[in-house]
Amino acid sequence: MAKIMNLDGTQQLDLTRGTVEQAYDRWAPVYDLVFGGVFAKGRQAAIAATNKIGGRVLEVGVGTGISLPLYAPNLRIFGTDISEAMLDKARRRVKELKLKNVEGLAVMDAEKLEFPDNSFDVVMAQYVVTAVPNPEKALDEFARVLRPGGELIILTRVSADTGMRRFIEQKLQPVVRPLGFRTAEFAWSRYAKWLSGAHGIELAERRLIPPLGHFSLVRFRKVDVAKAA
Repeated sequence: MAKIMNLDGTQQLDLTRGTVEQAYDRWAPVYDLVFGGVFAKGRQAAIAATNKIGGRVLEVGVGTGISLPLYAPNLRIFGTDISEAMLDKARRRVKELKLKNVEGLAVMDAEKLEFPDNSFDVVMAQYVVTAVPNPEKALDEFARVLRPGGELIILTRVSADTGMRRFIEQKLQPVVRPLGFRTAEFAWSRYAKWLSGAHGIELAERRLIPPLGHFSLVRFRKVDVAKAA
């Protein structure tokens, strides 16, 4: 099984690719109904940031393709997801809405992307980082396929380090894990630690996103070393 790390540095071994895949296969029939409205503001903010950059975009965790119609038509989009059931809905959406800017949709592991280095101008991951077994490995992959000067844009849950909120998140953890979520393992300190060890990546923006201020839109930029020199 894949190893994941708690905030205190201890390891848990109960979340695997298969667990996540099964969870999102179950969510596929009702995902848009349950989460479409709840995450709408965050989704719109992330897509707006992506549209400003333009170019070729990879959306990791594209799911049912709910974001695809929001991208500017001049962008080229490739979507990946761990769930075939989710992608089936995304393919139907692309066909029904005639989204000609969608290059392709494929089942793919976020921790092992099947693209060459420096392939995309934007890598987008909405509510994905907290759902994969090895988040830092996924972030490394996102950075690898990003072109210099491009941006990694994530919508993500940021949990509490201390206090009552952390206590509640820890208590909820066993309940939500089978659904493909984790509530108590992603304080900002964890993202900051990854950033400190990520070569050529800098923080461009971090802002709170509804609902409840428990989520953030985070933009990382890949430094163009040639221009910097």
